[in-house]
Amino acid sequence: MSLSVPILSPCIGICELGEHGLCTGCWRTGDEIAAWSAFSPSQRDYLMQFVLPQREDQHDRV
Repeated sequence: MSLSVPILSPCIGICELGEHGLCTGCWRTGDEIAAWSAFSPSQRDYLMQFVLPQREDQHDRV
């Protein structure tokens, strides 16, 4: 029997791509959302720890 491990996701259930092509809920691109389950845990972690917070910060400054 294999145990499945849930995939960590930044999704907060507000799934709408804004004018800049980023989800207004999690700040991922459409391509990142589509490929999320294929990313390695380290790829997902890097995006969640570094890339997505930077995108959110940049959006807050506009």
